[in-house]
Amino acid sequence: MARYMETLTVERGGFRIKVPESWWEFDVRPESRDDSIRTMVNERVRQHPELAPYRDVYTGFLQKSAREAWQSGALYCGCMAESFGGDTPITGSITVSLVGGRKQSGEPLSTDPQAIAGQLAVREAKREGDAWRKVTTVDIPGVGAAARTYGIEDIPIPNDTRTVRAVLMQTFIPVPGQEGKVALVSGSSQVLDLAESFFDVFDAITSTFRFVE
Repeated sequence: MARYMETLTVERGGFRIKVPESWWEFDVRPESRDDSIRTMVNERVRQHPELAPYRDVYTGFLQKSAREAWQSGALYCGCMAESFGGDTPITGSITVSLVGGRKQSGEPLSTDPQAIAGQLAVREAKREGDAWRKVTTVDIPGVGAAARTYGIEDIPIPNDTRTVRAVLMQTFIPVPGQEGKVALVSGSSQVLDLAESFFDVFDAITSTFRFVE
């Protein structure tokens, strides 16, 4: 995964970010997501006709996922699925969301990176194979300081009691001129054996994040 890759610049309302050219977008935008998902599923069924009986199931699941992602603040989701010679493809994703919060008093939460980092919990693995999380701050060129968590985490499945264990990096970037708002850049993969490589990939992608007018 350390090989050189061409990059593609993605620009959405208020930001741009660069991802490897081989990645593809999972469209979450309300005006285009349903048609985009139907096209994507139809193309996959053409490549694998044995999936035809499940076309409606896949389409419905992906449209529901896209709708929930948008409602939670996601503005962009880039995905990878590559084979490096093994039987199982290597998969991962980057999501950019606009999120915010307020105190019980109604005041916007602080977006100061040190304040955010102080509110994020570190998790130590008690034994080998346990989930863990580290908290730090990073400097993004052209943007400034941001709080970050990274580790192996158990991520709750929406509307379910189960969790999914994944490599996860989250970077909280204060939005200029918007009280209580941060751009949350999240990188995740379920390929746990490649955690350190994915941390490098997610860090490299996040470092290209820029706000635009």
